Amino acid sequence: MSQILTGILPIAPTPFHDDGTVDEDGMRRVLDCMIDQGVDAICILANYSEQFLLSDEERAMLTRLCLEHVAGRKPVIVTISHFSTDLVVWRAREAESMGAAMVMMMPPYHGSGLYPAPQGIYEHFAAVDNAVSIPIMVQDAPLSGVNLSVDLLAHMARELKNVSYFKLECPFAADKLAALIEAAGDYIDGPFDGEEAVTLLADLDAGATGTMTSAMFPEQIRPIVMHYRAGDHAAALEQWKKCLPLINHENRQCGLRACKTVFAAGGVIRSDRVRHPLKPLSERTKTRLLQLAGELDLIALKWGK
Repeated sequence: MSQILTGILPIAPTPFHDDGTVDEDGMRRVLDCMIDQGVDAICILANYSEQFLLSDEERAMLTRLCLEHVAGRKPVIVTISHFSTDLVVWRAREAESMGAAMVMMMPPYHGSGLYPAPQGIYEHFAAVDNAVSIPIMVQDAPLSGVNLSVDLLAHMARELKNVSYFKLECPFAADKLAALIEAAGDYIDGPFDGEEAVTLLADLDAGATGTMTSAMFPEQIRPIVMHYRAGDHAAALEQWKKCLPLINHENRQCGLRACKTVFAAGGVIRSDRVRHPLKPLSERTKTRLLQLAGELDLIALKWGK
């Protein structure tokens, strides 16, 4: 990938039929909708894709399906996170061989208490760096329970040639982004925001050049980044204020279920099913979500109608 990615790189949800099986046609429709939303790239098989509820066979099938269907229309980022270094290396090579533009990975962890020392984390990423020639995005998220220090992240950026994107969605992410950019900015192509853009303005102030949100309404969030990068900070702030009620409801009340609910309401997918032990949204939470989404006239709410 020769072009540096900025803007918005949302996570594609994985649609299921009502019986819980993967909806392959729905997956294709999700990708087409996201392209029509004007995304800069598409991330698949991430936590908001319910990657932890997919079998290895389903995961391999979805990787191929997504890359073949997008067919170069947008860059595709494949999430490859796993505790096993050997398996992460295998996933990275497979993704690159099928045309992935980038891979994203969390540090190795199993539960909140089983993870290696910093040197083991470095070696985990170094093994992938040696195995591929495409960029690697480090996902720093509280889900892992791993403390990725600025020193460790900067060391990886400086020493591992493909480790050039960082998605920070930890507490006080803006301060960490600013410190990381100060420590290793010349080696970082993409300092990115996450967590549904709930802290996007602060992260842009700290030097973020893009965000990785859900796929629910990138057409409304992307202008925040574009206005800011063009120097119109007032317009960025106004657009963020406009989006913030829906961002907050998604982040604090819905999680990954929000995008599926909106996509199902708009006919992008047939069902908003999530796999057990996840539960569907309550009618109370769903009603408020669709009200807020309707006020913003989201593309996804009318895409399939």
